[in-house]
Formats: sequence, structure tokens, C-alpha cells
Amino acid sequence: MIHTAPINLRPPLPQISENNRLRLFSGSANPALAQEVARYLGMDLGPMVRKQFADGELYVQIQESIRGCDVYLIQPCCHPVNDRLMELLIVIDACRRASARQITAVIPYYCYARADRKTAGRESITAKLVANLMTEAGANRILAMDLHSAQIQGYFDIPLDHVYGSPVLIDYLKSKELPDLVVVSPDIGGVARARAFAKKLNDAPLAIIDKRRQAHNVAEVMNVIGDVSGKTAVMVDDMIDTAGTITEGARFLREQGARQVYACATHAVFSPPAIERLSSGVLEEVIVTNTIPLPQSKWFEQLRVLSVANLLGETIWRIHEDSSVSSMFR
Repeated sequence: MIHTAPINLRPPLPQISENNRLRLFSGSANPALAQEVARYLGMDLGPMVRKQFADGELYVQIQESIRGCDVYLIQPCCHPVNDRLMELLIVIDACRRASARQITAVIPYYCYARADRKTAGRESITAKLVANLMTEAGANRILAMDLHSAQIQGYFDIPLDHVYGSPVLIDYLKSKELPDLVVVSPDIGGVARARAFAKKLNDAPLAIIDKRRQAHNVAEVMNVIGDVSGKTAVMVDDMIDTAGTITEGARFLREQGARQVYACATHAVFSPPAIERLSSGVLEEVIVTNTIPLPQSKWFEQLRVLSVANLLGETIWRIHEDSSVSSMFR
């Protein structure tokens, strides 16, 4: 059963006047999220024609004048990743050629982010490559949510606003009033994220799972740093892909005496066999956001989906009004 609980930063904004220069468009990746953002801003999504030729090539046409406007394009680069990314680049190019004053790519889920450095030599840093592609296409600004690593912000030579899905996750967890809470990082690399999460949960204690990764999407749990015995463990990560890390970590935490285990992540990638693993019963709940759309075939009993539409809408408005975005998270 899906539970949608949008964060309420403030009441919805008044209807934007017709002479306002803000324009909002959606790619085909997550139109439902884009529509929610538009409702929060009190406006409609801009009209756009999107076609696909027989060989798979995409065609896009903006169907209203955007000359001199500030355009925001909402498109998570989720499955099928290459199609979503190429569509975003084409829409950016179309807006640039239509004389938009400023183009902001709103990317709830940033693709190719896991290859953010060279670890074995003779390999591509795809996170940087995607940044170059968006800049060359004509984007003037990026709004991204929960990048896989903070260093990706440095790959852009244009302004980038980085926001987090944690406020909606934390609000939901606080509403549950879970006893004896401990926040758990599923690996060493996620310690900073888990520590910040724990601080906002009334300075909850922190635990860290030490694991050795044998290959991509394969993880072996080795040890836990911190006390989880008799506690309610909340595992925090930026994404859940095949769910190997989360489920193996949850099993290990239960072996170490954790009473209940919850999983929280902003991005529900859910590549096979994630659904089978997550619905196996080892987790009390799997709490994610709607940055990536989930078809009904990927729903399961323990899943809870929270909306980040109001958070994105508020961020877009603050960028447009040249006010602070960082103050939203203080």
C-alpha cells in the first residue's frame, strides 16, 4: 500500500500571474511528480509535443512562446536511463533555441552518478561526462536532489542547487514515534549522510555497517560498529538499486539483536531482484520518495512512498525569487 505524505513547507503559493516569466515543463520520465510541483506553484505545465521516430530518435517541440522566460525542466534520468537523459538534453536544446532567458534542469534523480572517480584505471568518470553534456546542451543551472556523492557538484561550471529528500523521510519517521531509535549507515561511505540524518532525529545514536564489496551490486556484510541490540534500526542511503546492500545489512542487524529494521532512501531505483529481496519480510518498512516513478508491478506490502513535490516546488520558487535555498534545511 502506497502512503503519500508531502512535506508542508508552507501553504501552496498563490496563482502565478500570466506575465510572470517562470515556465515549468516536464519530460516523460515522471509527469505525475511534475504535475504535483505545478500544483504547488499554482501554475500549469507548459505544452510540449514529444514524438519518437521508428528508429528510436526523439523529437520535441515547445508549443508556447518562452522568449525571455525562466524555464524549469523536470526530468529524473531513471529507467530507461539513456532515453531519459537524451530527452532532457533535447528539451534543453529546444528551449535554448526558443530564446529562453535561463534554463534550469530539475533532476530529481541524477544518472551515471556512481562512476564519480577513477578507481581501477582506464574507465570513464560518467558523472562528469553527464555534467558536460547538460552544460553543452544549454542548461544555465541545475537543481538536483540527493546526489550519490557531494563531489558531483564540483563537476559543473554552472550554478547547482543541491537539495535533500531527508526532510520528508524524517517527518514521516517522527510521526511514527519509533522507540529506541538508532540510525545505521549501510557502509562507510554513507556515514556523513547517516550522521546528518541522526542529528535531525533528536540526535539519535549512530551505527555503521562495515562491508566488503566483491563486485558491482554484490555486497558482503562483515561487522557492525555501534550498539543495535534491542533497538529500532533505521538504515539510510541515497538509493536502493538491487537491494543487496540493504537486505543483507538488515539481516545482519537482526542477527546482532535489532528489534526492528526500517530502510530509508530517496531514490527507489529497484532493479531486479530488488522487489523480491525487499518484500522478503526482513524489513518492517521500506520508505522512499517519488523522485523515480514506481509502476504498480513494483509495489509491495512494506513499501511507503513519500512525495517531494512541495519541497521541489518551494526550491524552484526560491531560485526564481533569488532567495535562499539552504535555509530550508536549517
